[in-house]
This record gives sequence, C-alpha cells and structure tokens, in this order.
Amino acid sequence: MTPQTVRVELAAAGGCDRSYDIRVGQGILAEIGPQLAAHKVTRAVVIADAAVVAQHARIALESLHAAGLDTLVLEVASGEGSKAAGEAARLWGDLAEAAVDRKTHIVAVGGGVVGDLAGFVAATYVRGLAVWQVPTTLVAQVDSAIGGKTGINLPAGKNLVGCFWQPRGVFSDINSLATLPKREYLSGLAEVVKYGVIRDESFFAWLEEHRQAVAAADPAALHHIILTSSRHKAEVVSQDEHETSGLRAILNYGHTFAHAFESASGYGRFLHGEAVSLGMVAAARLACRLGRIDSELVDRQNRLLAELGLPTDVDSVARELATDELLAIMRRDKKAVSGQLRFVLPTRLGHVELVDGISAADVAAVLETTGLEATG
Repeated sequence: MTPQTVRVELAAAGGCDRSYDIRVGQGILAEIGPQLAAHKVTRAVVIADAAVVAQHARIALESLHAAGLDTLVLEVASGEGSKAAGEAARLWGDLAEAAVDRKTHIVAVGGGVVGDLAGFVAATYVRGLAVWQVPTTLVAQVDSAIGGKTGINLPAGKNLVGCFWQPRGVFSDINSLATLPKREYLSGLAEVVKYGVIRDESFFAWLEEHRQAVAAADPAALHHIILTSSRHKAEVVSQDEHETSGLRAILNYGHTFAHAFESASGYGRFLHGEAVSLGMVAAARLACRLGRIDSELVDRQNRLLAELGLPTDVDSVARELATDELLAIMRRDKKAVSGQLRFVLPTRLGHVELVDGISAADVAAVLETTGLEATG
C-alpha cells in the first residue's frame, strides 16, 4: 500500500503557514529525519513513551541522526498517570538542563498520553517549541495526535489544563501498531466507530461489513480506517480549530460520560478507548431517552462496539460509581457552561448535535438504568 497524505488546512498566522500533513502508511517513520531537515531543523528532542523507546523511537532517532540532527531522548512512563503537572515540570526541567532553545523541535513518539503531554510541554516551554507527532497507538493515530489539543489531567477531571498547539506534521506508521497489546489496539477502535456515528453512515456500514478484518488488525483494513478517520478529523479541525463554532465539539461524542468514568474510577482503570466505548453506550441511551433516536440505532451501535471487542456493559464496570460524583465531574467538563450539562447526542446515524440544557434527572436516569447507584 502506497503511503498517503491528508492535509489539515489552517488559517495562516503572523505570515506563517500553519497547515500540515498527516502521513499514513507502512514504514514511514524513516521519513521523519528528511522531513525535519527540509525544515532546516538542526536539533530535536524526542519525548517517548518508555514502552516504545527501544522500537519505534529508535527508528525515528536513526532517521533523525541520518539526516544530521543533534538529538536528545526523554522517556515518559507509560500510562495515564504521566499526564500530570509533576511530569510536565520534570520535562521542563530536563529541557532547561539541556539548554533547549526556540529553534529546537520536539518529536512526540507514543500514544495519546505522550502526545498530549509532549504537546503541552512544547507549547509552554520558552513560550512555544515546534512539535511533531509520531503516534504509535491506534487511538492516537485516528484522533488525539491530530488537531493540536494538548493537556494534562487534574484530580478534579481529565484534560482540565492544556492549550491548542498544532503540530508541524503527523506520521502515522501502520507498522507501529503491530507491537500493540491486543487490548490497546481494540481500545482505539472506539474512536474509529465514533466517526461513523457522528459523520459517516457509509463508514459505519463498512465497519460492520469488515468487522472481522478490523478486529484482526488486517493491514489493508487498518490503512482504510486510519486514513478515513484522519480525513474526518482533519476536516473538522480545519473548520473549527479552536472549538468556537461548536462543530469540533462533535468529536467529543461519548467523551463527557467517558471522562467521568475515568476520573471517578481513578485514572488507569480503563484505557481511554474503553471509557469512550462505555460513554458512547451511555450517550446513545440518553439520546434515546430524550426521543432523539430510536432503540434500533442504540442497539446497532452497541452491537458493533461489542463485535469489535469493546466494552459495552456499563452496569458491570461502573456499578460502584455514585451518580452524584459522576454528575459533579460532568459539570466540570470543558463543554459545560455555568455548570449546566451539555452532551453530544445523535439524531440519526452519521449526524450528532451539541445539546444544551440536559437535566441532571435525565442523566441520572440513564446512569441508574445501567446499574449505577443513585445517591442524589
């Protein structure tokens, strides 16, 4: 399969073209050195997940060295716990000790945790370093590495501290997914299904038809789902970069519930995609309760999620989480306004809307029907 490019079109700022390319293909990590050299970069700091330092980060480093760049590697421990203020401060200190200047570029190699953390560190150190995203998990390749959202978590909620900081480019190497644990790979499929629900009914049907190849990580199927997902993400980001029109908010389908499940249960219990799958189940049930969709669509979505190996039984995984705690976390969600609940909800397959004024009673009823304890 020939590598392909998806363009993220962004408005110029300060006379600079901020648009960038997403490269999707097999073996494209070797392209990163020539790409940075073409941008006249002479020094790069690779911030990498410890789990991929010996594999994917090494390939990127070899490419950078071959292109004549001076490099430094900083490792980040695997897991959601690294998306924290303490870890960001450690990396700032390491950059200061290495005398990193504004002409140094950051190369983030890893999944969504490293991409979000390294992007935030790049955005804030010396008021901004260029960053390149090298996602090595499916969830990062189809979603988090694209669009410039960076951030760290707080005990009060996920991604509450962060900023928009667009990368100079994204390298989605399909070969890097071969080393993913099965659970990690399947987790990423939740974000893939999301695009079918929110924007592309035909893609959803394609996933249903090819579910076995997708679940088995067939290379041709992978190429298609990563390329299609990247195109959808790029189109949305190009139209609503800073989430001001409401369009980009549709990418958060299922995420309001998901972030509450992650936060209330302690970061690390669920992989992000697992929480998103559960969040999509809850969001679809809420939409059905409000009369926006029928139960047939709820069942169709949940069936595909389950067939792809994703969790759908909110009852069994969230039974001990109190409804009032979940509602409190949701009120702190970035989409909430003055503590009022807002959710991205489907109206039909392939279309969702950001809905204001959802009552706590309706959300609680959805949570209670899935077996969560109601305490308020």
